[in-house]
Amino acid sequence: MALAAIWGASFLFVRIVSPVIGPVLTADLRMSIGGLSLAAWFAAAGFSAEWRRWWPHYVVMGILTSALPFYLFAYGALSLPAGMLAVINATSPAWGALFAAWLLRERLSAGAIAGLILGACGVAVITRPQPGAEFAWLPTLAATGAAVCYGLSGSYMRRWAREAPSRGMALGTQIAGGALLAPFIAWSPPLAPLTPLIVACVLALGVICSAVAYILYFRLITDIGPAGALTVTYLIPIFGVTWGALFLGEAVTPLMLAGAVLVLLGTFLVLRK
Repeated sequence: MALAAIWGASFLFVRIVSPVIGPVLTADLRMSIGGLSLAAWFAAAGFSAEWRRWWPHYVVMGILTSALPFYLFAYGALSLPAGMLAVINATSPAWGALFAAWLLRERLSAGAIAGLILGACGVAVITRPQPGAEFAWLPTLAATGAAVCYGLSGSYMRRWAREAPSRGMALGTQIAGGALLAPFIAWSPPLAPLTPLIVACVLALGVICSAVAYILYFRLITDIGPAGALTVTYLIPIFGVTWGALFLGEAVTPLMLAGAVLVLLGTFLVLRK
C-alpha cells in the first residue's frame, strides 16, 4: 500500500513540476537525486554495486527503467492529467507479457491474450477526447511508450541480467539514467521561475518516489517474490487518480473510471498464473 501510494503520487509531482522546469530537467533531477540518495544509503550500509562487472546492464536498464520512461511520462504530463498517466502506466505488465513471449518464448494463455485486449480497450477509453477537444495523441503515445519501456525491462533483466544484484540495479539505473540524460538539459531550459513548491516536489520525486520506493520494491521482491511485488500495479492507478483529484482538482469522469477498470482487469488476467 505504501509503495503504491508513493508511486501513485509520482504522477502528481511530475504533473506539477514538468510544466515549470520542462520534462528533461524533471526526469534528470529525479534520477540524480534518487541515485545520490541511494548511493549515500548503500555507502553507509557497506554495500558495493560492483560497477566494473555490471555497468553495461546498469546502463541498459537505466535507459529502460529510468531515463526513457521518466522523460516520456514528464513529457506526457505537460498536457495529460496525473490520473490518466497512472492508468496508462498500469499497462506495463501487459507489455511485459508480450516481450516475454517474444524474447523469453513464454506462452501467452487465452486469459493473457484477453487481458491484453481489455487493457488496450481501457487505454482507448480513458484517452478518448471530450467532444470538441483535440486528441492529445503525442503525449498519449509518449506515456504509452514509457509503459512499453517498463515491460521490456523485465524481459531484459530475466534474460541477460538475472545475476545482477537487485540493490546494485536500483542504484545503477538511477545514476546511469541521470548521467545519460544530463547532456540534453542544455536544450531544455526551465519554462518558468522556480518556487518552493516546485523544489519540494522535485525533492519528493527523487528521495521518496525513487530512492525510498526502490528500497520498498526490492524489499517486497525479497519478502513475497517478483509476482507478488507486481501486484502493486493494481493499486497505483487508484492512488494516482485519487491524488490528482484531491490536489489538482482533476475530474474523475465515468469514462476514466470505466477505462481504469478495463486496464486493471486486463492486468489481472495477464499476471494471473
